Amino acid sequence: MRRLLLPLSLFLAGLLAAPLHADAPDGRRGADYARESVRSGEFVRLERLLADAERRFPGRVLEVELDEDDDEYEIEILMEDGRVAELKYDARTGRLLEVEIDD
Repeated sequence: MRRLLLPLSLFLAGLLAAPLHADAPDGRRGADYARESVRSGEFVRLERLLADAERRFPGRVLEVELDEDDDEYEIEILMEDGRVAELKYDARTGRLLEVEIDD
């Protein structure tokens, strides 16, 4: 399973210059795949998903990951009580698919 793992600030700013490891399904690479998919309207904007995730689970965003095989974003949040919430969203529709809480 190919995954794109980026520091959140770099992902949001779109400042990644170096290609990431795996090719995306259509031949684009890593961050380019994510940016172009948002630009073309294939993916919802990450800001929308982050706002939803933080509304549901207030805390600090630790990690944002794009599973390029399934076109799913995984967002990890360190909640105020010290637990970590991992939320999976469909990158195309923005629908919340799964929530996992780790102690």
